Amino acid sequence: MNNNIYQKKHELWLSILFASFAINDEAIKSRLYDFSQIAFRHMKWLGSAILESGQDYNYDREMVLLKRESNFEVLQALKEEIGASQALYPDTILAERIKTDDSYLLQYISELLADPANNAAVTAFNMERKWEDLDQSQVDALTLFLFEESYKEYELILVYAYMQAGTQNVLHFNVFQDLVDESHFHLKSFGNMMARLGILALPRELHEMTYVVKDLDKFVKDGIAEEEAAKEMCKELSDSIKDEKLSKFFDFINYQESYHIELMKKLL
Repeated sequence: MNNNIYQKKHELWLSILFASFAINDEAIKSRLYDFSQIAFRHMKWLGSAILESGQDYNYDREMVLLKRESNFEVLQALKEEIGASQALYPDTILAERIKTDDSYLLQYISELLADPANNAAVTAFNMERKWEDLDQSQVDALTLFLFEESYKEYELILVYAYMQAGTQNVLHFNVFQDLVDESHFHLKSFGNMMARLGILALPRELHEMTYVVKDLDKFVKDGIAEEEAAKEMCKELSDSIKDEKLSKFFDFINYQESYHIELMKKLL
């Protein structure tokens, strides 16, 4: 295994994940999200295999998120990307598992493409920025929050996964797993909201200095400060938005961030 394979899987995880955000059909969206979680597990296993071989991996990527206009455009592009990645894997048990998982995803996508009823307009990139009862200033505040926080959650998923892969400490491993799982849920929530506003976009790439942590204490203290800032943003957004369901959602996220701080204190 090498970093080139890891990078392709990282990009494929994002492609499946963002396809799930882009498509409005709830059944397809949910199924693709499940497949994105499988792809993320592939990343975890590939990362561990690379580390066990004495090498290292990074989070470099070269992908762009093209603004597709229909479900079939999204699915066809995904099908081609998965197909191209199949030839990269060596002859190992892990690679065989990854290839068979991806083959099943290809089968699912082919079935969707075979039925014209599954095609529909994709509105995730239309830049409309409308949300029911919100006025423009509230939509602006929500937009800013979603761009900031979707990057933060993407960053946290990758940073904690990288640290988890390098630890032998069971407590640390479990805390990192909880934080990764929680950030997946937040990224999913924020990604779907961005798509609903028509502003779906990839988070920016991570610099190596973000995830190669030399000082765990400093990293955790900085992380706690970042969670405190996120809590404050959630609270401000909840207070400023005149939509009861949205306000309750951001209160809910705020309380989750409070527990993340407690989890991180365990690391100290």
